[in-house]
Amino acid sequence: MVEFANKAAEATGPIETTVARFRMDVLEASLRKVVLVDFWAPWCGPCKQLAPVLERLVAATGGKVQLVKMNIDAEFEIADQLGIKSIPAVVAFQRGRPVDGFAGALPESQIKGFLERLVGPIEDAADAMEAVQELIEAGDVASAHALLSELTSQEPVNPKAFALLARLYVAAGQLDEARAVLERLPESARKDSDVAAAAAAIENAVAAQDLGETDDLKSRINFDPNDLQAYFDLALALNAKDRREEAANALLEIIRRDRSWNDDGARKQLVQFFEAWGPMDKAAVAARRRLSTLLYS
Repeated sequence: MVEFANKAAEATGPIETTVARFRMDVLEASLRKVVLVDFWAPWCGPCKQLAPVLERLVAATGGKVQLVKMNIDAEFEIADQLGIKSIPAVVAFQRGRPVDGFAGALPESQIKGFLERLVGPIEDAADAMEAVQELIEAGDVASAHALLSELTSQEPVNPKAFALLARLYVAAGQLDEARAVLERLPESARKDSDVAAAAAAIENAVAAQDLGETDDLKSRINFDPNDLQAYFDLALALNAKDRREEAANALLEIIRRDRSWNDDGARKQLVQFFEAWGPMDKAAVAARRRLSTLLYS
């Protein structure tokens, strides 16, 4: 896995070529390595879908493949000479001549297979992230942390690796380190759903830092069942211990008793939990159903 990260760092990013530069950028370059030419156009939706997948997989070859992009709106002669009738179209060049290619925004697995036929086995970021999950499930958090640290130091940026590394810091109670990880991301990558969920998890953990123990909070509720602040604090404390269903129940109880409490604060906090947990989390799905019943029945 470490080998993947090191190779990705050596890979050359995609370049734009023209008819005038085609011989140098493609034909001559293909004498040294495989060159992929991605024929595209600004108006082409499938081209935009293919581009990031192709760039990431080419980067994963560790420099064995150079990606060259050609805008057929501006430079149509080469595509015409090669008989390209639709885009996106990708043509592989070796030793100065086209040797293979495909058309359309293929599934990622097929694109990876195409590249592996040209340069042998490659390991991309998706493989590395799968390895991280396996390490976490096996309890080897230190190795998962080390691999994520490498992945977050490489290009292209992998927002999911940053998000998972931040969550490991949150689980360890290192909230400043978690924030620092996400702050390294470019602004555009912070819109990724996993990154947004990790940011919400950090906020929730910060909010839970100064709360009492759950038993103390439950005692406050037993003493005064109308102490809605105690329910709220209990929800935050339970969430910090990853007791999601109980945390949701505490907030739902506030909503049941007084929807308007603290300017609808319980519902807002519950929505933030949903964001941090992810849309398919079982506790989130169940709580969302109960929330809908409370609000609209």
